[in-house]
Amino acid sequence: MFILETMQDFWLYFSLGFEHIADLAGYDHIIFVFALCLRYTLDDWKKILVLVTAFTIGHSITLALSTLDYITVSAAWIEFLIPVTIVITALNNISQKEFRFKSRFPPIYFLALFFGLIHGLGFSTYLKSLLGKDSNIVPQLLAFNIGLEVGQLLIVATVLILSLICIRIFNFQRREYLLYGSGAVFGIALIMAIERFPQ
Repeated sequence: MFILETMQDFWLYFSLGFEHIADLAGYDHIIFVFALCLRYTLDDWKKILVLVTAFTIGHSITLALSTLDYITVSAAWIEFLIPVTIVITALNNISQKEFRFKSRFPPIYFLALFFGLIHGLGFSTYLKSLLGKDSNIVPQLLAFNIGLEVGQLLIVATVLILSLICIRIFNFQRREYLLYGSGAVFGIALIMAIERFPQ
């Protein structure tokens, strides 16, 4: 009975994590991952793996620390900073002149790690609203984070398929595709940041 309840609890919080990052109504995390992966194609899968791992490490750290109440940050500022991370990522993409990455660890990896810290605080605000104060929240935290990762990988796969279609099938120039995609993301995120600026 205990194992059954534990598994049900796991799947509940796994589903909540998956639905939270893949929720089209709260699309800020989706367009961040979109902007982050936009400069890459399937041929760059190793680079994407490092990039996504950096973002995962970042948001896992602050998700855990904030949910367990080791750190506290104003939710209003976090909601504002999330679209700011998207604006900066889009601008970084626009500045990308070529697609041969000379450094083993280009700056985008460190941006992904740092911005992951901010997004993790956003995830924790949602998770804390679901948890009871007196419960042992570590299993729920783990399940929720795994759900986030699966949702994130689905978004990454979608971006790579879209890139493949646009570049290989519709013959978009890679630089042109990056500029148009990043420009659209920049516009959406800038409006979002202005609307969310804490009063």
